[in-house]
Amino acid sequence: MSGHSKWATIHRKKGLIDAERGKIFQKIAKEIQVAAKGTNGDPDMNPGLRMVIEKARSNNMPKDNIQKAIDKAVGNAGDVNFDSIRYEGYASHGIAIMVDCLTDNKNRTAMLVRSTLTKHGGNLGTDGSVSYMFKRRGVIEIEANGDFDTVMEIAITADSLDCIDNEDVYTIYTEPDNFLNVKHAFEDSGFTEFVTSEVTYVPDNKISLSDEDTEKVMNLISALEDIDDVSNVYHNLDI
Repeated sequence: MSGHSKWATIHRKKGLIDAERGKIFQKIAKEIQVAAKGTNGDPDMNPGLRMVIEKARSNNMPKDNIQKAIDKAVGNAGDVNFDSIRYEGYASHGIAIMVDCLTDNKNRTAMLVRSTLTKHGGNLGTDGSVSYMFKRRGVIEIEANGDFDTVMEIAITADSLDCIDNEDVYTIYTEPDNFLNVKHAFEDSGFTEFVTSEVTYVPDNKISLSDEDTEKVMNLISALEDIDDVSNVYHNLDI
């Protein structure tokens, strides 16, 4: 995958440098509560919870915040009543958009997602209209300040799917079930900080736009991410 432009850098670090940090933690806490609901809160017995905790850690969410979210779900399971909903559609210039939400009010969320897409020149599609363009993958990004050959060797040994030098970062792709094994392999080899470390949806192909059009689409993505009910936004814009 090509081109980590200024837009990729802004998107990757969004919220961890400014006042958005707390909002990101709130969204992840909601994901943790949903994953932990109806369980004893042990991530070793719950792969879904374990993945969300890894996401929390990669976003530098404090351990106390993570534990509080788990305890809230386990101790007050009846109060954690969020529905998981996915909306699919398009931004301008045919960019595919997939929006995952956790909500206690489906009508409110649908209205907010639809109006945000429309305001920024996009439109809501039907179920399955763009999801076929994405594959679920583990993604690990490491700042490119070391030996790429060493990174590639670790990735190959851990049975990663791919390892790519993107100039500013090294990107490793894994099968979802092998994500934690690959990450632990890097940690065991002395890598302790990751730019990205999560299981997400990766587009099969990316679309390149001009800087001006890229900015417009990124403004839409940011506006969607600012909706409280939105947990993740996936797209096939080449940034």
